[in-house]
This record gives sequence, C-alpha cells and structure tokens, in this order.
Amino acid sequence: MGAGSPRRGAGPPDGGWGWAVLGACFVVTGFAYGFPKAVSVFFRALMRDFGAGYSDTAWVSSIMLAMLYGTGPVSSILVTRFGCRPVMLVGGLLASAGMVLASFATRLLELYLTAGVLTGLGLALNFQPSLIMLGLYFERRRPLANGLAAAGSPVFLSALSPLGQQLLEHFGWRGGFLLLGGLLLHCCACGAVMRPPPGPGPRPRGDSTDGAPGEAEAEAERAGLRLREAPSGGRSRRRLLDVAVCADRAFGVYAVTKFLMALGLFVPAILLVNYAKDAGVPDADAAFLLSIVGFVDIVARPACGALAGLARLRPHVAYLFSLALMANGLTDLSSARARSYGALVAFCVAFGLSYGMVGALQFEVLMAAVGSHRFPSALGLVLLVEAVAVLIGPPSAARTGGSSA
Repeated sequence: MGAGSPRRGAGPPDGGWGWAVLGACFVVTGFAYGFPKAVSVFFRALMRDFGAGYSDTAWVSSIMLAMLYGTGPVSSILVTRFGCRPVMLVGGLLASAGMVLASFATRLLELYLTAGVLTGLGLALNFQPSLIMLGLYFERRRPLANGLAAAGSPVFLSALSPLGQQLLEHFGWRGGFLLLGGLLLHCCACGAVMRPPPGPGPRPRGDSTDGAPGEAEAEAERAGLRLREAPSGGRSRRRLLDVAVCADRAFGVYAVTKFLMALGLFVPAILLVNYAKDAGVPDADAAFLLSIVGFVDIVARPACGALAGLARLRPHVAYLFSLALMANGLTDLSSARARSYGALVAFCVAFGLSYGMVGALQFEVLMAAVGSHRFPSALGLVLLVEAVAVLIGPPSAARTGGSSA
C-alpha cells in the first residue's frame, strides 16, 4: 500500500513510509517542545498589559507544559480507542483554537485556560501519538530516528523565538497569538500522514466488518496495546492503560529520575529571555539567546542519537543518559554567574549541548527499560509524573528570582 509494502516477518519496516512519519514527528516534536518556550518572548508585554509579575506570567508556559505531560494517560487511552491519526487531527485543531482564543483574552485567567489548557491539550494529543507511531515504523534504526525526530525541538525553538519577537514588534502580543494559532494548524497535516504500518493479517486496514479489527485495533495491536480476554470468557475488552508497568523497578527508577529532571529542565529555556532583558541585554539579542540554544541542540540531538545506535554503546544507553543529566544539572548551576552577554552565550552553548543529549535519549531509554509492547502506557504515565514537576518548576524559579532581584 504505497510506500513501504509489507515486510516479510513481523518487525517494523525501518523505512518506507516511516520516513514520512519521521518528518511529521519532527514537526510535532518541534511544536510540542519549542512552542511553550517561544511563548516566553511575549511575557514582558503580558506583564505590562495585565499588571502581573514573572511568576504569574510563567504559569502560561507551565500550564501548557503540564497539559502536554499530564494528559499522557488520556492520550494513550484515546490512541488505543481511535488510533493515532484521528487523535492527532483533533489535537491540531484544539492547539490552534487555544491560541486564537487567547488573542482575545482580557485576564490572565483566560490566558491560562486558552493558551495554557486548550493549546497544551492539543499539543499533547499530537505529541504522544507521533512517538508511538514512530516506534511502530523503526526498530534497528530507532535511536537514530528518535534523535532526528527530537531535533524538531531545537529547530522550531530557533525559528519560533525570533519569529515571536518580530510578531510582537509588528502586531503586538494579540496579533502574534492569532498568527501562531494559524501556524499550529500544520499539526493537522502531520496527523494526516500517520497511517498504521503494513502488517500481516487476512483483512485490509480499516475494514471492521464482521468483527475484524479496524485501523485503531490494528494500530493498537502493533503498538503493544493488546486485547485481553475478560474473566468470563467469550467477550474481550481492550486494556486501555497498562498500569501494571508501575511495578517494574526499572520504570520506577526512570519515573523518579524524570520527575526530578523536569523540576528544573525547562526553567532556563522559559525564563532565559526575560533574565537577559533584566540584565540590560537588548530585546532582539535576548530573544536570539534561545536561537543559540536551538542551533547547538540541532547538532546535539541527531549526533547523540546516532552515537547511541552504535552496537557497542546501545546496551549502555542508560549510562549515556545519566551523563547527559549530570552535565545539564551542572550547566544550570553555572547560570547564576552569567550576567554579561558573553557569559550568557557560553551558558546557552553548554545548555544546548546537554539539553540536546537528554532530549535525544530520554524515550529510547524508556523503551529499552519497559519494552516496546508496554511503551505507550509507560509513556503516558511518565508524562503524567512530569506534569507535576513542570507545573511547579518554572513559576517557583520565577518567584525565587523575582524575590532576589
């Protein structure tokens, strides 16, 4: 059926239509991770118009990230029930609608509900299904595919931050939000290419007559979201979310690590622009700092993904991930000393490198820990744990920074 005819055997095709899926995943990842950080360019204008402080405005990005992570289990359930493609199409519409409605906001609370909750939910309904579909298409090349898809985050961050600054200068924050809402409609186009990979079976995909599995069922089967027999026998029900993965020790260690990581991982990217502006850096140069992070990140993610795919290193990818986390933490500690523009540039280079390594390896480590058959449920639960951390981290850091200034 088009690109990527059925392989002999049950493994993922590792190519074919998978490259189109990878391209769509690249775009979706870029919006999911780059958008909440790029919105920080508008914070000073929001603070001025609404008479709010750093902590209050930082909640916009924090709520957006919290929705991206916190609705992980919901996204897992919807993918199992309806399949990746329809979930992503609806998510793209929600993300766009949230920013369009935010452009008419008259209170911060309305921004929290529109740009925060609605756009965050839409991004979540795109992000997780794209990762699940990517795992269905790649096995041998999976570390490289994850690295390339993760590179969407720095590419979009490098583009969205200067774009947001230009939109702010020419159209104000309301016009900027409206145009960014139109830009998010590209998520719908990405969802349209997410067809399930070809697999063995007597019935064509989408044919659900006479009880045969349709697209959602076939997709869930290949994703590891199996149907199980009910205790009474005869009837079967879908395991929408496999919470038994929580009993896995490796999953528990990973979840705790991700919670601690998420408390501070996004703080520099969200608050960096305003931190630089307060230090006397011109607005355009301050916005360019995020682009520097993005440029370094662009190189770091695919390179780290390719490195992790080497035969000698792939069994030890968890140690490489730990090294990346340690480097990122040490870089964050050094940021307190960065006040000049040169010091901020040096920080951005070091942060972009370590941040890119973390982004390239995090989902590969999770899949290696729990297996591909439990990855969708594990991903949803991990994202839920991270949601709590990202909801706490940036506003707390902003409040602490504001009180010490």
